[in-house]
Amino acid sequence: MKTQKKSGDSISVNISGSVSGQAAVGKGITQTQRIGAAAGFTEAEEAEFRNLFANLEQQIAAEAAPEKKAAALEQVAELQQALSAKKPDSTTLTKMERVKNWFVKNLPNIAGAVTSVFIHPLVGKLVEAGGDVLAGEFRRRFPEAKAQ
Repeated sequence: MKTQKKSGDSISVNISGSVSGQAAVGKGITQTQRIGAAAGFTEAEEAEFRNLFANLEQQIAAEAAPEKKAAALEQVAELQQALSAKKPDSTTLTKMERVKNWFVKNLPNIAGAVTSVFIHPLVGKLVEAGGDVLAGEFRRRFPEAKAQ
């Protein structure tokens, strides 16, 4: 019996190593993620938090080079996920630092917008939820946010 091959796209993926976060393989995929209220945000603060990231995504859509948009949006999603922790810790700061460095290296014209997320009062509230040690580490890693 002969097997008839169908024409079309061939999609293959191999994910290995230490990987965290979402992955999608295929065509026309849409992913959504429900981020819970972080650090005891009120409903209004949670909406403002989501809006902060929506504005950043809009800026990326408008200003990023087409070949870097998808990667930039992935960075923003990872940042939002890190900042959505119920109680942030040093891992949260490490992810923030990595995302900031990615934008400085790959999309310096948008790095300032990413930094504006770090100095937003809601992020200050998140850092406070992590305690004094985390707040001190935050100020050390992100001196631009000292105004908080």
